[in-house]
Amino acid sequence: MEPALTQFGDRMNHLTGVRAIMKDIQETLRAGKGREFINLSAGNPVILPEVEQLWRECTLDLLSGPEYGEVVCRYGSAQGYGPLIEAVVEDFNRRYGLQISDRNVLITGGSQSLYFLAANAFGGYNAQGQLKRIVLPLSPDYTGYGGMCLTPEALYAYKPTLEIDTAAHRFKYRPDFEQLQIDPNTGFVLFSRPCNPTGNVLTDTEVRQLVDIAASHDVPVLIDSAYAPPYPCLNFTDMSLVFGENVLHCTSLSKSGLPGERVGIAIGHERLIQVLESFLTNLCLHSSRYGQAIAARAIRSGQLGQLSLEVIRPYYQNKLAILEATLDRAMPNDVPWFLHRGEGAIFAWLWLNELPMSDWEFYQKLKQVGVILVPGNSFFPGLRDNWQHTQQCFRISLTASDTELETAMQRLAEVVQQVYQASPVAC
Repeated sequence: MEPALTQFGDRMNHLTGVRAIMKDIQETLRAGKGREFINLSAGNPVILPEVEQLWRECTLDLLSGPEYGEVVCRYGSAQGYGPLIEAVVEDFNRRYGLQISDRNVLITGGSQSLYFLAANAFGGYNAQGQLKRIVLPLSPDYTGYGGMCLTPEALYAYKPTLEIDTAAHRFKYRPDFEQLQIDPNTGFVLFSRPCNPTGNVLTDTEVRQLVDIAASHDVPVLIDSAYAPPYPCLNFTDMSLVFGENVLHCTSLSKSGLPGERVGIAIGHERLIQVLESFLTNLCLHSSRYGQAIAARAIRSGQLGQLSLEVIRPYYQNKLAILEATLDRAMPNDVPWFLHRGEGAIFAWLWLNELPMSDWEFYQKLKQVGVILVPGNSFFPGLRDNWQHTQQCFRISLTASDTELETAMQRLAEVVQQVYQASPVAC
């Protein structure tokens, strides 16, 4: 049958952002049976033995303990599993000199659900019919932001300024504070730090400036810290966590080796927490308690923070070093290619300036040589400007083996050479 959908139903029924690309990638892999592809599209973290062992040990401890039945056989609080909330409060107060309590923490089914709740609690039309905008101050950013709002016109992103090092073939996005508008019409501000897809890390000064501007209008700032300290600690440059009365610190345990359990953690002002908790209660009563129970053990013991520093971060930092070295060696110097400064996360972000075709067409050419990347145009949700740059970028996952990364970057360099030779860049 073909059910009649509402406006909201129609919006949620569409494949958005990178999910549409992933559907094409899955079909490519299915159709190419017998052919080997180096798939650098994955957002799944690598299963690292030490991290997997931690989760095994925490699971065994839960199974053998007296609280197992209470965890899996009973409903719980909408706010989250008490021992996990207590572990988070103690850990963040100790690490960052905070004075938060259990009323400042909410556990959600992964950070994606957290942004969906926030987008429809603080963004969209208010009771007076006024549109409250969701501001992304630095585009590109996480593609998932594009599908989170039931009022799509509420999402508004701003073009960045580009800091380019031509000789080194590197660049960095920075927020354009001259163009950025955060005002009483803003519902909330949202950005990832470190950033998926680019690996960008907004500086402490930039974050505090955003927070201060928003605070002057009583606007919440949600900082997507899925790759930030203290877990998984996937920052490759120094950064401090910024807290404040209008800041909601949003972290996740997915990149700490627990994506299947969907554990998101929001830390912020009690009033913000209460609003999102109410939405969560209406949606699903509460998040799964099994993942929360083993996470409580990993955080309370200090092992998760330690493994983040000693295992998870060095693993991906080494992958980035291999990718950078290979591109520097293999890419043609006379082509305007630029790699975003690798400051964190599990991806690299490549910009092919003056690319003589769309990112989708280049993606198809790479598939012909057995390499799969993610075209970048999906990572500009909410951007109103017609900007050619959005068709020139690619996200590269750092989850492949060392050999696969080297081989894929060498093949990419060969395709780049062929494409630009066929359509030389104008001098």
